[in-house]
Amino acid sequence: MEPEINCAVACVNGCVLGDRCPHRAYLQETSKFMAETSLDQILDIAEAARIKKMSAPPQWVIPDEI
Repeated sequence: MEPEINCAVACVNGCVLGDRCPHRAYLQETSKFMAETSLDQILDIAEAARIKKMSAPPQWVIPDEI
């Protein structure tokens, strides 16, 4: 059994699992998006997401009492 890894941390510089990556199914879809979408469109999508996040009300995180 493969040890579970946090891809967001371990794969910052590229996938460390290669062909055994559990997210490999998204590779083709992502490649197609990147090939068919202009950089200007990608930047517009990112800007819309940033504005949406900035306009959302703040979320308070209350730590568990020790």
